[in-house]
Formats: sequence, structure tokens, C-alpha cells
Amino acid sequence: MADKLKFGLAVVLIIAGVTGFYVLSGQPQVLRVLSVMAGLAAGGVVAWFTEPGKRFAVFVKDAVIETRKVVWPTRKETMQMTGIVFVFVVIMAIFLWLTDKSLEWVVYDLILGWKK
Repeated sequence: MADKLKFGLAVVLIIAGVTGFYVLSGQPQVLRVLSVMAGLAAGGVVAWFTEPGKRFAVFVKDAVIETRKVVWPTRKETMQMTGIVFVFVVIMAIFLWLTDKSLEWVVYDLILGWKK
């Protein structure tokens, strides 16, 4: 129950920040943006101290650790794979064009007898 109240308070704080943006319409833009940022920050801090917020923090930490384990390709590997994909796309385009023209010739010229 306490987590639900904290989440409700977080939502209210975020809404208050966004509302402040519109209420302060006569003020400088910096103050209006700070209002939204303060509401988001306050809501985030309140949500952080809930059980789902703590689980989310652990999830983000684990995701960062997993991202560090990724072996990124070198520039040479990236260029080679891009070239392979490009060649494959060109070959498939030619194949599909030839298939289309062949079927067009069979249907329109041979079967239906429509001459162009």
C-alpha cells in the first residue's frame, strides 16, 4: 500500500511540474523548463524509494553490466558486413525484377496474347 501511495505522490509531483510550465507562462522560458525538470526529478526520487523503483535500479545496473560484455565489431568488419548486405540487396532486386518480367511475358504475351 505504501508503494502505491509513493507512486501516486510521484505522479502528482510530475503533474505539478508540467502544470508549473503552463502556470508560469509569463515567466522566462528557463524558469518554466526548470519547473518541469524539478517535477520530474522530485517524482523520480520518490519513485526510486519504492520496491519496484529499487528493482528497476537493479535492472538498469545489470543492463549496463551486460552492455559492457558486448563485443562490438571493428570498423573493417562493419564495412565488410555492410558491403555484403548491399550486394545481397542488389542481387535480390535483379532477381525479383527478372522474375516479374518473366511472369509478365508468360501471362501477357503467351497466355493472353496481348502484344505491346
